[in-house]
Amino acid sequence: MYSELQKIIEQAWENRELLKDSVVQQAIREVVELVDKGQLRTAEPVDLEKSLWQVNEWVKKAIILYFPIQPMRKMEAGELEWFDKMDLKHGYDELGVRVVPQAVARYGAYIASGAILMPSYVNIGAYVDTGTMVDTWATVGSCAQIGKHVHLSGGVGIGGVLEPVQAAPVIIEDNCFIGSRSIVVEGAHVCREAVLGSNTVITGSTHIIDVTESEPKTYKGYVPPRSVVVPGSYRKQFPAGEYSVSCALIIGRRKESTDKKTSLNDALREFGVSA
Repeated sequence: MYSELQKIIEQAWENRELLKDSVVQQAIREVVELVDKGQLRTAEPVDLEKSLWQVNEWVKKAIILYFPIQPMRKMEAGELEWFDKMDLKHGYDELGVRVVPQAVARYGAYIASGAILMPSYVNIGAYVDTGTMVDTWATVGSCAQIGKHVHLSGGVGIGGVLEPVQAAPVIIEDNCFIGSRSIVVEGAHVCREAVLGSNTVITGSTHIIDVTESEPKTYKGYVPPRSVVVPGSYRKQFPAGEYSVSCALIIGRRKESTDKKTSLNDALREFGVSA
């Protein structure tokens, strides 16, 4: 469907001199517009039941190429002033998105109808699906994929990634609850209905240790569906001695048969997880 656009983008990626061509510039802008409208994504689910996703590298390339063709310009809102290449997103009323003052989303980020942006920031290439709340001072980085009915609590940091283009963005699947001041970065993947307690840090190399069975099981950069996760630590030997290293602990599972909101409240109470 978008094969011609992809061909132009790939050619410009290999030869930056082509960025001077108006046809190439138009193709880049068309891709970014499609991303802004949610018709193209930098990553998309292949099989949600199995939590399988694919990265659309050529779309990420188009976003990267968008920067050098955009002129710097001054933007003003009353006495506030900015100097940047990217426009801000507009038309929230028509989109059906509730946006509280001080919330900012860049053009090229898709925000679905029914989403709520408290004072927060959503970067270009990101995808925020319907029913999701981006709470106060939360940030959604470039190309991050946020599913339906997700709650990103206050101060949550969702990392962004543009380069390398083959790198997977952060993925937060449907019905997840990300507790306040948690950080999810480096292409980490949080599967559907998972709960992260406050201050949980998930990176691409974080040890995510399932301690619900008699023997621990360790994941890296991946939180399985319905996991209830809290910050933890483990002991590691270094040349200078043994020290505690931060990790994340899977301490339970949300019940699949329970209503999502009830299940979330139960998880917070039952496992003593701070929101």
